[in-house]
Amino acid sequence: MSMDGATGTVASKTGAHMSTKRRSYESGHKPKCLVVIDDTPECDRAVYYAARWAKRSGGGVVMLRVIEADQRNQEWRGVADIMRAEAHDEANAALDRASGRANGLAGITPERVIREGNPAQQILDVIETDVDISMMVLAASAGAEGPGPIVTSTAKTAGAFPIPIVVVPGTLSDEDLDGLS
Repeated sequence: MSMDGATGTVASKTGAHMSTKRRSYESGHKPKCLVVIDDTPECDRAVYYAARWAKRSGGGVVMLRVIEADQRNQEWRGVADIMRAEAHDEANAALDRASGRANGLAGITPERVIREGNPAQQILDVIETDVDISMMVLAASAGAEGPGPIVTSTAKTAGAFPIPIVVVPGTLSDEDLDGLS
C-alpha cells in the first residue's frame, strides 16, 4: 500500500481534531481497534495483538482492506471492471484469512471493511464513520527496508492523528504479544 505524497498523506488529510466525537466507552458502545490488512508478513502481528486486546478488553476489531484505485481509461472499462472484481476477491480472501486468525486466537468475529481509493483517506474515513474506533493497530517490519509504508506515513503525522496508534514490532513472538495484550 502506498501512502506517499503522490497519493496523499495522512498529514494532508487530518487536522488537530476530528469532527466526530469518539463514543467507545459510552453506554451502548464498546471500544474497537482498527487493523489495516495488507499482504506484509508483519500484518499477522497486528492481527494477533488486536485479537488478544479485543478478547481481554471486551472490545471489537475492525479489519480494513484498501484497494488502491487507479486511473481508469474509458476504452479499457471492461478490463478495469475485471481487475476491480479480482481485487475485491483478493481483498475478501485476505480478510477471510485475517478474520479466521483472529477468531482462532480469541474467539472473536471482526468487522470487515473493504474500501477503494487512497489508503490514507480511506483509513481516516473509516475512523470518522465508526465512533467506536478508539485506536489503530499497525505492525512494523524489522527489515532493512524500514517499518512499512503505513507505519512510515502515520509516524510522520502521529501528532495530528485522530486516535492513538499502537505500533507492534514485527519481531515480537506470540508469547511476547500475549504478555502485552
